[in-house]
Amino acid sequence: MPSFVTDLTREIYRIWREFQWLPEWVVITVIVAGFVFVGWAANQIVFSLLKIAVRKKDVFWRGVVARARLKLRIAVMIIAMALAVTVSPLAPEPSLVIRQALLVGFILTIGWIINGAVEMWAVVYLRRFNMAAEDNLLARKHVTQARILQRVATLLIGVVTLGLALMTIGAVRQWGLSLLASAGVVGIVAGLALQPFLTNMVAGIQIATAQPIRLDDAVIVEGEWGTIEEITSTYVVVKLWDWRRMVLPLTYFITKPFQNWTRETSRLIGTSMLYVDYAAPMDRLRDELERICRASALWDGDVVNLQVTDITDRVAQVRCLASARSAPVAFDLRCEIREKMLAFMRDQCPEALPRDRYATDRNAQPIAPAPHVQA
Repeated sequence: MPSFVTDLTREIYRIWREFQWLPEWVVITVIVAGFVFVGWAANQIVFSLLKIAVRKKDVFWRGVVARARLKLRIAVMIIAMALAVTVSPLAPEPSLVIRQALLVGFILTIGWIINGAVEMWAVVYLRRFNMAAEDNLLARKHVTQARILQRVATLLIGVVTLGLALMTIGAVRQWGLSLLASAGVVGIVAGLALQPFLTNMVAGIQIATAQPIRLDDAVIVEGEWGTIEEITSTYVVVKLWDWRRMVLPLTYFITKPFQNWTRETSRLIGTSMLYVDYAAPMDRLRDELERICRASALWDGDVVNLQVTDITDRVAQVRCLASARSAPVAFDLRCEIREKMLAFMRDQCPEALPRDRYATDRNAQPIAPAPHVQA
């Protein structure tokens, strides 16, 4: 115990002996209240000094100090109460229990403060990127990395803080050590139980570094088209085109194949299939497709093409290609091309519409019906 605490304890005991007519609980209450008041005043002074110190600093330090106001107050109150219990005329056993609980609370509060600093770092880091921009590839990349790393850091801080807090309790520490030393099966069972959790955590780190997916990416998973809405430390939420949500574990995007339409860029080439007659004038259809794309605000001005990709026994398959700046815009452009090409063939180019053909032979004789056979 520090010398100043010992001297303070002796002085309090000397004063208490002069007021022995007071109940012990009254003296303890007065001492605790006095220390708490002193701690509150010290917290106000320290916090004011910190605000002055970070006034000219960057946004990160100002945000850390602002977020830590309540947490610092709790930490200072815990220290004040621990000193009050130490110097008060309290029995040794309850004093030890209270100081042990206050130590656990102080460690948890420190972890809370560190976690707040990590959250503030993520907020400041992500302020440089605009997710609302049309070409938000760089923003999605950094937002995904920051969010996943923040969650992993929060998890690690929580585990380390809780571990340090439990290590201060002798009974729990000895119990854990004895279990691990006497029965290695416990460690094996714990490792097997934590395997999915650890696997997802490692997968989250891989996704944050390699980035096979990012927030707002357009993907096709399990035969469904959607966008990455949320990435947590254990699972990914995919918002499907009809507003349903598909929840998948992080390991899915590491171990199984899927389509990412916006991996490198948000631009896509949309495909619209048409089925036309053999006599369809392809040049006129190609010119009409180019006219539709140039008149459309959805086309990005890059790719436009019309090709015959297949011929069946009745029709010719025509593929119309047109590029757009994003997946949703490409889908709308494909629908617009289908509608306007259909209207063009119906109104101005009816020979392109599919129709059935029947061949007849004038010299062929009709086939006589089979004679009726009576039973």
